Amino acid sequence: MWRIHISKSSDRVLRKAPIEIRNAFDAWKNIAQMSGTQGLKAINGYRDHALKGEWAGARSSSLNRQWRVIYYPVDNELMIYVLEVTPHDYRRKL
Repeated sequence: MWRIHISKSSDRVLRKAPIEIRNAFDAWKNIAQMSGTQGLKAINGYRDHALKGEWAGARSSSLNRQWRVIYYPVDNELMIYVLEVTPHDYRRKL
């Protein structure tokens, strides 16, 4: 069984997030605890993928069209560190 560590900033964001996002995160967390990254990759709806650039080594999963979980898995410790839970901004930057 995988252990999940949630950063303080992510916990703060989750407390203010809509109830459907908190429920989606709880479902995500349950899958991550039971099957780790392999379980998250197996569910197409999460669109789980590795990140590049300054986030290299981290992964991202979708909770819905807007909200994302950015996390860092440590396979040899069976630990997942949730770095951010954030609404993804699709607006064009000028």
